[in-house]
Amino acid sequence: MRTVTAVAHRGDPYRVRENTLPSLRSALGRGADAVEIDVRLTTDGVPVLLHDATLKRLWGHDRPLASLSAAEVRGLTGGGVPTLQEALAATDGHRVMVDLPGATPKAVRTVVGVIGDCGAAERAYYCAGAQTMLAVRAADPAAEIALTWTSVAPPRRALLDAVKPRWLNYRFGVVDRELTVRVHHDGLLVSVWTPDTKRSMRRLLGLGVDSITTNRVDVLNALRTPSTPRTPRTP
Repeated sequence: MRTVTAVAHRGDPYRVRENTLPSLRSALGRGADAVEIDVRLTTDGVPVLLHDATLKRLWGHDRPLASLSAAEVRGLTGGGVPTLQEALAATDGHRVMVDLPGATPKAVRTVVGVIGDCGAAERAYYCAGAQTMLAVRAADPAAEIALTWTSVAPPRRALLDAVKPRWLNYRFGVVDRELTVRVHHDGLLVSVWTPDTKRSMRRLLGLGVDSITTNRVDVLNALRTPSTPRTPRTP
């Protein structure tokens, strides 16, 4: 079975709270090739790791992140929400897939700038919808992009020419053999998110996708690694 890139979705969220440093470290310890993180900005312009627009679901505070300073976020979460800079340091030497939910062009420029200042541009790549990825391309002409695409219909050529993605990033349920062949024929790689069952992972491995983002990276790692044949005993 061919090897695909194993991307840990927000770290190792079934074991450790998502988008935290312990979660990222746990995922890497379980064999992830890359970790996917969600990055948003505080009101004072500091990129931090948080998927939601508020702190309610993960941290119990119904406060919009955009209304809080980085210091206030640290205080409300006991330091649990790391800055992007801290996350890049914790994942040093490993690939990082940066999702940018709700990002404005200004926020994109800030995030791309921090990644560059941290010397992580070569190991970071970006995923989100078309408008956000156009902003990433404008901020960094050399950026590696996984264009998130939700339709089975292919992106228009004009959009592909403008974004210049390396990957097309699909929800796993829409991917079939025809789609995979078509994307590869166009010279792009297929990334999928977020299958968590062995059955779904096996199906995608069989379809020839190039990357799988999952909440159960240890399960994926076991499936994609062929077991060593047992040596028969000599009679």
